[in-house]
Amino acid sequence: MARGRLRVMLGAAPGVGKTYAMLEEGERLRALGTDVVVAVVETHGRVATAALLEGLEVVPRRLVEHRGVTLDEMDLDAVLRRHPQVALVDELAHTNAPGSEHAKRWQDVEDLLEAGIDVISTVNIQHIESLNDVVEQITGVPQRETIPDAVLRRADRIELVDLAPQALRDRLAEGVVYPAARVDAALSNYFRLGNLTALRELALLWLADEVDSALQQYRAEHGIAGTWEARERVVVALTGGPEGETLLRRGARIAARSSGGELLAVHVTSQDGLREAAPGVLANQRALVEQLGGSYHQVVGEDIPRALVEFARGESATQLVIGVSRRSRLSALLTGPGIGATVIRESGDIDVHIVSHARAGGRFALPRPKGGLTVRRRVYGFLLALVGGPLLTLLLTTGRSHESMTADVLSYQLLVVVVALVGGIWPALFAALLSGLTLDFFFVEPLYTITVGEPLHLLALILYVVIAALVSLVVDQAARRTRAAQRAAAEAELLATVAGEVIRGEDAVQAIVMRTREAFGLTAVRLVMPGGDVVASDGTEPDGEPAQRIPVGTVDGRGAADARASLELYGRDLEASDRRLLSAIVAQLDAALEHRELTATAAELAPLAEADRVRSALLAAVGHDLRRPLAAATAAVTTLRQEELALSEGDREALLETAEDSLRGLAALVTDLLDASRVQAGVLAVSLAPTELDDIVLPALDELGIGPGDVELDLSPDVPPLLADGVLLQRVLVNLLGNALRYSPPGTPPVLAASAFAGTVQLRVIDRGPGIPEERREAVFAPFQRLSDTDNDSGIGLGLALSKGFVEGMGGTLDVEDTPGGGLTMVVSLPAAGGDA
Repeated sequence: MARGRLRVMLGAAPGVGKTYAMLEEGERLRALGTDVVVAVVETHGRVATAALLEGLEVVPRRLVEHRGVTLDEMDLDAVLRRHPQVALVDELAHTNAPGSEHAKRWQDVEDLLEAGIDVISTVNIQHIESLNDVVEQITGVPQRETIPDAVLRRADRIELVDLAPQALRDRLAEGVVYPAARVDAALSNYFRLGNLTALRELALLWLADEVDSALQQYRAEHGIAGTWEARERVVVALTGGPEGETLLRRGARIAARSSGGELLAVHVTSQDGLREAAPGVLANQRALVEQLGGSYHQVVGEDIPRALVEFARGESATQLVIGVSRRSRLSALLTGPGIGATVIRESGDIDVHIVSHARAGGRFALPRPKGGLTVRRRVYGFLLALVGGPLLTLLLTTGRSHESMTADVLSYQLLVVVVALVGGIWPALFAALLSGLTLDFFFVEPLYTITVGEPLHLLALILYVVIAALVSLVVDQAARRTRAAQRAAAEAELLATVAGEVIRGEDAVQAIVMRTREAFGLTAVRLVMPGGDVVASDGTEPDGEPAQRIPVGTVDGRGAADARASLELYGRDLEASDRRLLSAIVAQLDAALEHRELTATAAELAPLAEADRVRSALLAAVGHDLRRPLAAATAAVTTLRQEELALSEGDREALLETAEDSLRGLAALVTDLLDASRVQAGVLAVSLAPTELDDIVLPALDELGIGPGDVELDLSPDVPPLLADGVLLQRVLVNLLGNALRYSPPGTPPVLAASAFAGTVQLRVIDRGPGIPEERREAVFAPFQRLSDTDNDSGIGLGLALSKGFVEGMGGTLDVEDTPGGGLTMVVSLPAAGGDA
């Protein structure tokens, strides 16, 4: 069924006449003979709009109870059952009542389009996702109901229902749009002349972009050459902060205003893992990027501005959107130019947009100190500076002299280096400042004052403090890199171990859960399904409530309500630096759970697929092989019943024989089909008993109607009785000998041989025919398989399938071997009566 076509009436504001235009179009189509129904229309009490509903078929709405309030919604199932040619669906961005099949009305419209129903709908410009924040800035009213840009861009036709702002205000004042009680408030708030003008401009620009894209697509499809501007590729830099949504919507507008613009969002992750953004915020922003029709990317780099510019160059970006720094002015003064200034300097020919936002930095906030060492080591560093400084001063003052000044400075320098090695930059700076004052007070003339008599001594003290600060900074950076390297090695080892266990065939979910507890030093870890069932655990009984619940299988990061499962972590709260590894573990768990579900589904579907294949083959067999004997028997009986025909006694006998043979073949065919169904269902009735070989072979030869010269028998007298079902074994021999006779060349009869070995009796049916190719030997045992599809006298291909099923039902095997010198040998192995098989 062809997909339906979507036609959207786009308006700049409520009241411009979108619903009126939609109903007029529906009335026009109905007059032309088109089957049109009204799926849902909101008249909002407007008399002229309600009048247009007369004459149009309206599908009754569905009533939904929510928190004691009765809500009416479009009845999607009723519209699908009615299946008109065209459905009129008002307010495309409407949010459905809780408990509906879909959350949004545009998703209901997608179902109608998939069913082949054309849809005419309406939407206002303020409901488009990429323009949501702009409309809020213009009108001051946030829009709760939005529609992804991609949904609207996929529409087959978008028509602008335009009305001048003053004309809309006049309609509002006349009470055409809203009741009289709401007119004054509307005119003084949302429907101000400036607001309506700005909204109209947005609608015209958005539609103009759509027209431009459609024209470019037309020229490309028809090979029309011409000079066109290069496609804009807009890269939006995300820090993981709350300002990301503002930047994304601004970037989407920039991309949308160009011809075929493309939106890319990128987040640069620091290599040391110490400056990680909140994963939930990034997940929400990633979902927003996809709603805006863009793509999300994540790169790793220590130099964030360089990594950002390199990504933009690699993607051939033309514009780069970044936010105003959240650092304060004092922080920028102390730490130098920020990322924005560096990006502008490195960007070259890429245009850089710096967007202001509500989270821009304040005036007097101090920069937050960051280091690569733990809090405990910093505390130890401060203690070492406070204790070691006075002790060193006491030691040096006992041997103080003019010649010892250099040794005194170097001693304090050594103390600063030791403090830097222990506690990092901030304790080292504290030790440098403290030791500088101590040197000035105890060792520089005049003594016991903080004044310096010689300028060179002052310069020496300043250089001393600077050198101490640089040394401590280098030590801190080295500690940071060492910590990052150790963490990266540990993460790589953990992921490699989990991957190795999965490759070796171990339970991936269980392995990941075990390694998670070990990696983060937790007391217990469990993977719990939404219903409360524990999928996997580390074997430790958890105590109390989990410290964290991480949803597994969600993309929005807002909770585990709709997740595939929840990872419960017991023990300590994880630090920010652990989030990167945890996100990788959660992603692996999601993939492992999905693989487990797909494997279980495939296992459930495999028998159904096999049954469906057998059923299809059975129907094909019934259509051909059952028709032939039925037709022959019917023709024979019909001829015999015609009294006007003068049939001789020989003719009557021949017709009766034909009918008898056809009915006998039909009975055998039906019996084979019933047996095949029993074998497939595993309900084959088998009665095992000691059976003499002679009691099976002779009846089988009689059933085939062959004499001693047609089959060569090689039956050893020492063959013991078999443990078998005599009836089933006879049918097996009949099938195998029938095939051997059919394919044996003239003058070379097949051989039936029997032998015993190790408690097993083997029956071999040997022929000198063409044999079966190696690649088809497994296929011949499948139901409804024949070596030649053009051979209509060889049955429906159940003989070998039934034979294998019968033999296996008796506890034996049926194998295929090559006959030495050419041909095929079918080997039936059954346990000997009383022997060890």
